[in-house]
Amino acid sequence: MSAPTSPADLYRHSLRLLLDKDIPAWVALWAEDGLMEFPFAPDGRPRRLEGKEAIAAYMRPYPDHIDLHDFPDLRIHQTTEPETIVVEMRGVGRMVATGAPFDMTYIAVVTVRDGHFTSYRDYWNPLAVQEPGTDFAGSSR
Repeated sequence: MSAPTSPADLYRHSLRLLLDKDIPAWVALWAEDGLMEFPFAPDGRPRRLEGKEAIAAYMRPYPDHIDLHDFPDLRIHQTTEPETIVVEMRGVGRMVATGAPFDMTYIAVVTVRDGHFTSYRDYWNPLAVQEPGTDFAGSSR
């Protein structure tokens, strides 16, 4: 597949990689100085990941914790800045450790430059990690 050219296409491609559990390919979509932020992260969870290596370290164990099945209800909104999109979606699957259902709603503000993610603010629901068996980040950074 040729490299996606628009932010929306790159984002859709990134979701396919997550469903395929291809974290190295997902990380390859990032700029070296990319920034991932979690503004609503609860205490003990990372709020800011600076650089591709930090993002890779955070995401590497993701498939060991969450078995993603689908991203229903995906809506991608264009903004007045052509490189920035706002995404609304749900991620559904199961928690690997417990087999419990995983169902998380997300809103993300994503910026792409030169075919790579440069900024990703992920407004996920911090209340979801209070459920037993939901240590899906595998980290307390």
